[in-house]
Amino acid sequence: MPFLPTTRSDMKARGLSELDFVLVTGDAYVDHSSFGAALIARLLESEGYSTGIIARPDPRGPEAFRALGRPRLAFLITGGALDSMVCSYTANRKPRSEDEYAPGGNPSLCRSADGSIVVHEVNGKPAKARPDRTVIAYAARCREAFKGVPIICGGLEASLRRLSHYDYLSDSVRKPIILDAKADLVVYGMGERAILDAAGRLKRAAVEGSDARLALRGIRGTVWRCSKAAEVPDGAVFLPPHDQAAADRVVFAKAFAEQYRNTDPGTAAVLAEEAAGQYAVQEPPAPPLSRAELDRLYALPFMRAWHPEYDTSGGVPAFQEVRFSLTSSRGCYGACSFCALAFHQGRIVSSRSKESLVAEANILKAQPGFKGYIHDVGGPTANFRGPACKRQKAGSACVDRRCLVPEPCPSLEVSHRDYLDVLRALRSLAGVKKVFVRSGIRFDYVMADTDDAFVRELAAHHVSGQLKVAPEHASDRVLALMGKPPHRVYDAFARRWADINRDLGLKQFLVPYFIASHPGSTLEDAILLAEYLRDSGFVPDQVQDFYPTPGTLATAMYHTGLDPLTMQPVYVAKGAHERALQRALMQFDRPYNRDLVVEALKAAGRTDLIGRGPKCLVR
Repeated sequence: MPFLPTTRSDMKARGLSELDFVLVTGDAYVDHSSFGAALIARLLESEGYSTGIIARPDPRGPEAFRALGRPRLAFLITGGALDSMVCSYTANRKPRSEDEYAPGGNPSLCRSADGSIVVHEVNGKPAKARPDRTVIAYAARCREAFKGVPIICGGLEASLRRLSHYDYLSDSVRKPIILDAKADLVVYGMGERAILDAAGRLKRAAVEGSDARLALRGIRGTVWRCSKAAEVPDGAVFLPPHDQAAADRVVFAKAFAEQYRNTDPGTAAVLAEEAAGQYAVQEPPAPPLSRAELDRLYALPFMRAWHPEYDTSGGVPAFQEVRFSLTSSRGCYGACSFCALAFHQGRIVSSRSKESLVAEANILKAQPGFKGYIHDVGGPTANFRGPACKRQKAGSACVDRRCLVPEPCPSLEVSHRDYLDVLRALRSLAGVKKVFVRSGIRFDYVMADTDDAFVRELAAHHVSGQLKVAPEHASDRVLALMGKPPHRVYDAFARRWADINRDLGLKQFLVPYFIASHPGSTLEDAILLAEYLRDSGFVPDQVQDFYPTPGTLATAMYHTGLDPLTMQPVYVAKGAHERALQRALMQFDRPYNRDLVVEALKAAGRTDLIGRGPKCLVR
C-alpha cells in the first residue's frame, strides 16, 4: 500500500481528480499508527473516502494549502501529536531549538507549495515553521485557500482547548478553539467514532445539497457552534460565559470543575458556553473503542515509515521512539492532576488483543533495521489493560472519586494476568530477543496486586538495568494534589523491587521522576524533596518543571490558586525565580546551583542545611 497522497501527481497515480478530505497537520508525515494524522487518514481510506495529507505546510500564505486542490467534503486540521505551544516552547517560555516532529528535528523546515522541503524564513532568517496555536493558524489559511469548505479540527491541541482554557504562554484565558478557529466542528478525544460519523453526514449532505454545517451537530465527542441560545439542545448545562471565566478565577475554577465532571461517556451532559456572542456546544464524549475495533484499527496498512521526501533531511526523529514499539492500550484511570488523559483519552481503559499484538510484532520483525528488540508494549499506563471495575466495564466511570488515590478503591479489580499473557507471547516469538516495557507503570497498582508475578517477570525479562518510575514528589500533601499515592507506597515498591532483583541475582535500579514547582509545592516541600534525594543517594540528571497545559486539573490550580474540585486554596510558585529555586533544590549538588540553593534555604529558615555536616545540602 503506497503512502497517502501528498501531491497532485500522487492523486493522478491513484486516478483521483479530487479528494474527499485533505488532512493538514503541523507534524511531518509519518505513516504509522502512533501518529494521529496517519491513523485518522488510514481509517477514512478504509471506509472508502479518498484522503490526502498536507504536512507542515509553509504558513506564510494559502498557496501550500492548495497543494491537493479543493476537498470535496472537508479540511481536517490538527496541530500535531503535541499541543503546538508545548512543542515550540519550554516550561520557562523559551523557544525550543529542536522539533522532534519536524524533518531532521529542524523547527524551520516546512513544505512549500510545490512540495519541496524548504527553510521557513522571517526577515531573511530561519524561523520556526510550526505557527503558534497551529490549529487556529491553519484554519485561517484553509479558509483563504478555498472559501466555503467545511473545517473540522481535531488532535490533542483542539481537544484540550475545546472550551475556555488557560493559555500559559499568553497567561490568559482563551475562548473555545472552535470560535477562534472559526471551524465548523471540533473532534475531541480519540476521534475515530466521531470522524466516521461526521464523514457520513458530510457525504449525505453533499448528495442531498443540504447544509453540511447543520448536519454536523449532535455527534458524540465533538464541539459545534451556533449563534443563538435557542439552538442549544434542551437539557444542556450552561457554563459561565467566557468573559466571566476569563475575568474571575473563582468562576474559572468552578467552570473547569464542571468540565472535569463531564468527561465520562456514561454520565456526561451536553455543555454549552457563550463567548463573543456565539455558543460552543460540547456533546458528551464518545465511548471508547472495543477490543475488536482497536484490533481492526491497528491492522490498517500503514507504511511504518516517514515519507521518503524527508530522507535527505534526516528523517523524523519522533518516529525512532515508536518504530519498534507496540501500542497495547488506551485510556488511564490513574487521574494524575498534571495529566490531560482524563480530558482526552478518558478514564476507561481499552486494549488490543494478544493476537493483534503478536500479529503486529511479526510485522515488526520484517521491518528494515529490526534487531530483535521490541522497545515497548504499553500505552498511557503500561500495566493498565482493561476497565478498573464492573462499573467501568458497563461504560461509566465514577465522577466523584479516583480509582487509586488516596487509596485503591475497594471496587478496583487488580490483575496483571492479561498483560503478562501478552508479554509472554511476544517474548516467545522466534527472532525476538527482548521485549522492553518503557511506558510508565503505576507502582501503586502493582502494590495493590497480591501476586508478585508481574514484578518478577518485569525484572527478569523486560528491563535492562533500569526501570523508570514516577513518584513525582516526597511530600504527601503535594502528592495528594497531584493525584498520586502517599510516598510510603513508592518506598514499599522500591523495597519490593530491590528484594526481587536480589532474589534473581540481578543489579537493576529504579530511576525516579520528580516534578518541580507543581501547584501546592512550597519551598519547604521542595526542601523536603531535596532531603529525600540526599538520603536516597539519587540526584536526577534532568529535572522536569511543571508545565501548565490546557485540560489538566493542575493547570487550573496554577491559574486560579484553587483546587477546582474542593475550592480550597492551593499555593502556587509562579514567578520564574521561585520556580528556579525549587528546580535547583532537586539538583542541590550541582555547583552551578549553589547560590540558588543557599538562597532557598535561607528564605525557608533552613540554614541548618548549609555547612559541612552529613545532612547539609551545600557547604
